[in-house]
Amino acid sequence: MTTLDVLAWVCVRERRLLVVRTRGRDAWYLPGGKREAGESDAAALSREVREELGVQLDQASLSPCCVVEDVSHGLAVQMQVHMACYFADASGAPAPQAEIEALHWLAAAEAGQCAPAARQVVLRLRADGLID
Repeated sequence: MTTLDVLAWVCVRERRLLVVRTRGRDAWYLPGGKREAGESDAAALSREVREELGVQLDQASLSPCCVVEDVSHGLAVQMQVHMACYFADASGAPAPQAEIEALHWLAAAEAGQCAPAARQVVLRLRADGLID
C-alpha cells in the first residue's frame, strides 16, 4: 500500500480543535498537506495553512504534537496516511480558502465525523486533557 506523507497543524482554542473540510469530502481533517520538493516541515506546513486558511504560522513556535498512521479517507485509491502533527502559534483569523469549504471548532464527542488519522489526534488530545 502506498504511503501518503502529510503534515498537520493542531490548533486548540477554548478546548476545541480546528478542523477543515475540503470541497466534495464528507469528513473533517486537520489543516495541512503535503511537502513540496525540498521543503522543511515548518515551511511546508506554513505554506499549506496559509493557502487553506489565510493565517501565518510562526515557524519558530512549531512543536511536535504526535505522529499518527491510518488508512486514507475519501480517495479513489486507499493509501496509508503518515501524518506528522505540530502545534504552532499563528497570526490572523482562520477562514476557508482554496479547496477548503468549511472550518469547525470540534469537540472530542464529534471525533466520529473525522477522517481516520484526524480521529486519532482528537482522541489523543482528549486523553491528554487538551480538548473536551
